[in-house]
Amino acid sequence: MSGKGPGRSEQHLPKLRLDELLDELQARIDAARGTQDRVHRLLEAVLSVGRELDLPQVLRSIVEAAVVLVDAEYGALGVIGDDRMLSEFHTVGISEGQRSEIGALPSGHGILGELIRHPEPLRLAELSEHPASYGFPAHHPPMHSFLGAPIRVRDRVFGNLYLTEKRGAAEFDAEDEAVLSTLAVAAGVAVENARLYEETRLRERWLRASSQVTSALLSGAPGPEVLELIVEQALGIVSADVGMIAERVSGETVLRPLLAVGSQSERRRGLVLSGQDGFVDAALITAEPVVSADIQKDARINRDSDLWAGLGPVLGVPLVASGKSIGVLLLGRTAGRTPFTDADAGPLLGFAGQAALALELAERRRDAEQIALLQDRDRIARDLHDLAIQRLFAAGMTLQSTQRFVDHPEAAERLSRAVDDLDETIKIIRSTIFGLRTHGGQAKEQTGLRARVSATVTASATSLGFTPALRIEGLVDTEVPDDAGDHVIAVLGEALSNAARHSGARSVDVHLRLAAGELTLTVADDGCGVPRDADRSGLRNLEERAAALGGTLTVGERHEGGGTRLVWSVPVRPPED
Repeated sequence: MSGKGPGRSEQHLPKLRLDELLDELQARIDAARGTQDRVHRLLEAVLSVGRELDLPQVLRSIVEAAVVLVDAEYGALGVIGDDRMLSEFHTVGISEGQRSEIGALPSGHGILGELIRHPEPLRLAELSEHPASYGFPAHHPPMHSFLGAPIRVRDRVFGNLYLTEKRGAAEFDAEDEAVLSTLAVAAGVAVENARLYEETRLRERWLRASSQVTSALLSGAPGPEVLELIVEQALGIVSADVGMIAERVSGETVLRPLLAVGSQSERRRGLVLSGQDGFVDAALITAEPVVSADIQKDARINRDSDLWAGLGPVLGVPLVASGKSIGVLLLGRTAGRTPFTDADAGPLLGFAGQAALALELAERRRDAEQIALLQDRDRIARDLHDLAIQRLFAAGMTLQSTQRFVDHPEAAERLSRAVDDLDETIKIIRSTIFGLRTHGGQAKEQTGLRARVSATVTASATSLGFTPALRIEGLVDTEVPDDAGDHVIAVLGEALSNAARHSGARSVDVHLRLAAGELTLTVADDGCGVPRDADRSGLRNLEERAAALGGTLTVGERHEGGGTRLVWSVPVRPPED
């Protein structure tokens, strides 16, 4: 029996070694299979990311693939902006509710900023032990293990991948770091492809928009219609919330807004851009687009202006015609949105040139219309002088010579009155001819009251959205003194401004009448009427202007149930010759 014992022991030992060898072999096979599976998943992730062409979806796919590949609880991809801070932050693993509780997205401090400053893979067992650790905001989930890697697009760091909380282990290992670094290389290629695709699509959109604007210009569409088309196209292409075009007025230091489109456009349309606003000035004098990442923090703006209310990123480009800036195109996004990029600003400069061309064409059309109008006035003046006055004068001479043959006193008196009426009619026609020729000789200055009133009414179309109806009666150009005319223009401008800002009117009627030594200006609209709590300072100014000339001001309802009717009336003594 003693001889059999050692034999059994010797048989058992080889069996133990064989089991160990088999277990080790199985472990290595499992490890190899695990590595093979991981490589397979990495290749699938690379292919999946590379298939996307929409940049936001590419970024989302990258961070989702990274979380799966390294078994992380949370993942994020931060895009680095021009200011070397995070301009975008895409997360996985944090719910919408958690995100809203956490508050503002990170901008690039602490460990996130460490990767921006030193774009190399970073692996930590405990986040809080790193010298650059910045801590977490309230409601942020706890995070300990960390793995990060930069994403490079060619030679520039586009952003960083951040992974935290390794599942099933205390920390990420070297293999996780290698896998993530490999994915980051593939991500850089995918981002570049998506950007190239996006730039191509953007270029096509700009070309289509330019083609539409060119067609509108060649078809002779009205200037305001072309400008509105330009602003609407630019808003859609660069994803802006507000767009405005303002024109430099000759001889003035301010810009007059021609139109505003988008958020709060009604309020912005009535604003006058001061020449003291540094951002607007910069857009006027530079040959390049002017960009502000956050206009509220921009030291160049005029903070008393309502132009920038509610806006964050703003982009401005000059409107250049014949080598000089004639206006500015402003585009803005609401506060909190991402800033404009070079891809947004670059094509816009050439596109804005079409807006400048539209303004120049509109001005030339106005000049052509003015010339045609003046030529017509000259013709009317000649016809009145050469035909009407001569015939009236001849008729008057005939009646005067007839008086010698009339013995009846009543008939003689009637002939005398007829001669006086003819003389008065000749005076009126001569005055009208003088007014027509005055306009012809001073076409550019538009100094006559009739022309000044017409110009004021036309200019109000920008803020009202339509051109008011205008009617003028009497010899306002020759019988109204200059000081009274200045008051009329000031009162008319204030009345039209009030209608644009407060009434919500869809029609406005302006009537200027000179009769029996009384000059009356009536401005009536179909708006909501004058609110009881409205600021009366503007109306007080109009009352004071009327009182200074011995006149009156009345403001009431245009008709029962709505509208406003303003009547400003003053006595007029014709200017002495």
